[in-house]
Amino acid sequence: MPELPEVEVTRLSLADRIAGARIEGVRVGKPLRWPLGLPAQRLVGRTVRGVRRRGKYLLLDLDEGLLLLHLGMSGSLSFRAQAPGAGAHDHFDLVTSQGILRLNDPRRFGAVVYAPGEDAPAARKLLGRLGIEPLGEGFGLDEFHAGLRRRHAAVKQVLLAGDVVVGVGNIYASEALFLAGIRPTLRASRISRARAQKLHTAVRQVLARAVAAGGSTLRDFSNARGEAGYFQLEAMVYDRAGQPCRVCGTPVKSIRQGQRSSYFCPTCQKS
Repeated sequence: MPELPEVEVTRLSLADRIAGARIEGVRVGKPLRWPLGLPAQRLVGRTVRGVRRRGKYLLLDLDEGLLLLHLGMSGSLSFRAQAPGAGAHDHFDLVTSQGILRLNDPRRFGAVVYAPGEDAPAARKLLGRLGIEPLGEGFGLDEFHAGLRRRHAAVKQVLLAGDVVVGVGNIYASEALFLAGIRPTLRASRISRARAQKLHTAVRQVLARAVAAGGSTLRDFSNARGEAGYFQLEAMVYDRAGQPCRVCGTPVKSIRQGQRSSYFCPTCQKS
């Protein structure tokens, strides 16, 4: 599933190229997770002002309204001067004066939603409950620790929930907890301020490294230029069950938490 680094990498790979483009056509394929929210042809003639990110959503700011894009479980965006005919999994094309933005999503859990503004109900429904941006200046230790202290679930589950901090998906939660020396099963409310500071730093470091590495390509993720990521090659614990820890040599363990696999080193992450 594309997580925050993959979405940010996608944004970086198309933002400069699509800014200022005039929308000349729209093709909508099979239904996605949510409806577009207006007749597609009403987008024609509008201009793309820029591309932002909020959590795992890309926000295409238009001269009138905005489009919110989510990659779902298996989606990816491409932006090309010319595109081949739409395939079976190509479900949305935004044809612009500077290229074609295409959403490919085999499982169709992704979405493209129009909203008149960020205060509109459609946008508030998707963005309103998201936590703090971990790579932004607003990600402070005090608020992060307070958020953890309010939660009695396992810390890995709290990171994934997205209401304390947004966008720390399964891969990067496992990696950040390893870097901080915290076991994924530890109750969030039991984390001291000192350990919260380590986790706060680890979250920022892991996500920044992942963005620099182009994200993680576990199956078929690529950015809008068609380039794969390689962070998975430097993962310390994720998807390395049974392999020796890169730090101490202890075999990495895997457990199930909330239908997701968690990876940790039982020596480096004692509690």
